[in-house]
Amino acid sequence: MWWSNLFKNLSPASFFNFSFLPKYGSYFWKGIAYTLLLAVVSVLLAIIPALLLAMMRLSKNKVVKGLSGAYIAVFRSTPLLVQLSIIYFGLFGAVSIPRITVLGFVDISRFIPGVVALALNSSAYVAEIFRGGILAVDIGQTEASRSLGLNAWSTMRLVVLPQAIKNVLPALANEIITMVKESSICSMLGMVELMFAAKTVASTTYISLGPYVVAAVIYFCINYPASKGIEAIERRMRRGDKQ
Repeated sequence: MWWSNLFKNLSPASFFNFSFLPKYGSYFWKGIAYTLLLAVVSVLLAIIPALLLAMMRLSKNKVVKGLSGAYIAVFRSTPLLVQLSIIYFGLFGAVSIPRITVLGFVDISRFIPGVVALALNSSAYVAEIFRGGILAVDIGQTEASRSLGLNAWSTMRLVVLPQAIKNVLPALANEIITMVKESSICSMLGMVELMFAAKTVASTTYISLGPYVVAAVIYFCINYPASKGIEAIERRMRRGDKQ
């Protein structure tokens, strides 16, 4: 076939040896789906605990504030691989999850620990995003709502949080992009995301660089357009605020 002839003179270590694609291209498609699923689900699961952590960080109670600060410090100051290993081998080592495959390629027994680890890690970062968004709301908004008779909780829920969420939407989208890249760490535990697909193809075909080049191109094609889209949304939101 013309495809095989195109790459037959290239060494396994060549950057441009993609002769594996006709046979193993489906591995990368499954890897893309798994990676995006990991990233989106992890960030969505992180939002509620992150919002709670942000509120705790803004609390006047020193114990509550200290607990949230300790959580954020631990998850931001330790490697994600260490967190993933502790959660996978520790927490879920004691909890038996049935090996059920959904969507034809997602192994629940590996997917759930991976999502939990990524969500716990992401919540520490998203909490700081929410805290910054809340602090960015003009204090006059709070004073005006309190003068109208709203209590502290109603002010936060009806006035401050809607504006804060609008402020942090681009940052949350950026967190999803970051999680797309960080989900590659799950390949260490055999989760069949994009990096795992590249490693599997490389070890099967003995083509050492090509699969990783393909994985890098795919990551770029996902993240770069997404980042440009976020920048466009940010510019549009800024224009809307000025009107």
